[in-house]
Amino acid sequence: ACNHLDTTRPYSWCGKTVANILENIVYLGHTLSMKHTTLSYKNKKQIKRPESEQILVKNTHAPLVSQELWEIVQEVRRHKRRPPKHMEEPNLFSGLAYCSDCGQYLVLCRTEKMREDQYYFRCSTYGKRGKDACTPHQIREVDLKQIVLDDLRRVTHFARMKERQFAEYINQKNTLELRREINRVQKELDAMRRRDGELSALFKRLYEDNVLGRVTNEQFRMLSADYNGEQKELESAIPAKEEQLERLKASVSNVDAFIEKAKQYTAIDELTPQLLRLFIQRIEIGERTKKHSRSAGQSVRIVYRDIGALDTPMREGDHAPRMTKEITEKEAIIRLLA
Repeated sequence: ACNHLDTTRPYSWCGKTVANILENIVYLGHTLSMKHTTLSYKNKKQIKRPESEQILVKNTHAPLVSQELWEIVQEVRRHKRRPPKHMEEPNLFSGLAYCSDCGQYLVLCRTEKMREDQYYFRCSTYGKRGKDACTPHQIREVDLKQIVLDDLRRVTHFARMKERQFAEYINQKNTLELRREINRVQKELDAMRRRDGELSALFKRLYEDNVLGRVTNEQFRMLSADYNGEQKELESAIPAKEEQLERLKASVSNVDAFIEKAKQYTAIDELTPQLLRLFIQRIEIGERTKKHSRSAGQSVRIVYRDIGALDTPMREGDHAPRMTKEITEKEAIIRLLA
């Protein structure tokens, strides 16, 4: 029985309880067992087992949430940042906006003395380490909102109205972009597995040499510690790489999922955290083409969930746009007027 349960306030859940629910893999339809153990048969105090010792059995019951929703929630929680005390509204683009040069996140700069239309994003590397590490990549929040809103409307509109042309274009992009990425990740995974096998063989040979007196006990301890350390790193890195490969393979046919989402949201009047994370995976902000100029061009690259980045605007009546370069290198150049 729970001794601390307040039945007079059944809906007053603490933050830790909500966090545990959001991280509970049971809602995905899986069962995780052997999560806890005891110190001994005398000491019954429970301690948490490391993840490597826990047992995960997948698809044991009907899931309550989709895999996509689960991944979005985990990503949001990883990038969660509390707003300043004087600001009620959290950062709408938290965990989404990044610097296109150094790859680090952009921070939202706002104070009590600033008007809302003066809030701006700035590269976190530049803010921490100065101009020698990166450049500001500054963009006003109100401008970024309008850019993303306009592009989201454009992309979802054509996903709904021109399904065949849209799917043709995305599948063409997937063929060119994902094949190269899948091959790269597969090579990395093969190298990891090969190295894991080599380490097992090396450890076996080292043990035999130690037993036969060819290697001293001190040398055995030092070398075996290095081998074990590297092998433990591979034990966690290989499953992560396998999961990345599976996600890439699954994303090839996700254009249908994007179109279905676009049909659900026919009228997008304003940006919300739910909309952003449902449709957008990442936003990369480039530096202005001319220093200290508020009217100079600035690149904003929007990477959508399921379909990636779209390089060329699609117009009414157009067929799928032809790609001129690698899709990963294309950026939509947008002129920002302060």
